Amino acid sequence: MPKYLVYLTLLIVYPAIADVPPEQAREVTHLLSFVKNSNCTINRNGSKYNGRKGESHISRKFEYFRDDIKNTEDFIKYSATKSTMSGDFYTVSCPGKQTIQTKDWLLNELARFRSKQK
Repeated sequence: MPKYLVYLTLLIVYPAIADVPPEQAREVTHLLSFVKNSNCTINRNGSKYNGRKGESHISRKFEYFRDDIKNTEDFIKYSATKSTMSGDFYTVSCPGKQTIQTKDWLLNELARFRSKQK
């Protein structure tokens, strides 16, 4: 059964990452999975969301801004940094850690992911 979930996830996520350069599509997929599978709480416009709902929102924003996104850092900037409506920055609260902006959280994870790829 988990094998089917992986394929289903790829079918859902792949169209969203199709416009990202191929070398960065893997990074975007990783970051979306990182958010979805985290035990952290995304704080957005005064509401709290678990990883799964946070990933869903980021994916929708990614789809909306896809024409502006040229690299993984743009993905973070446009999809996971702040509210386009209120202008408030998103934050993330992880167990045992200090609350930080989602932008910093994802840039840190991107740096960790890239260092493991070398």
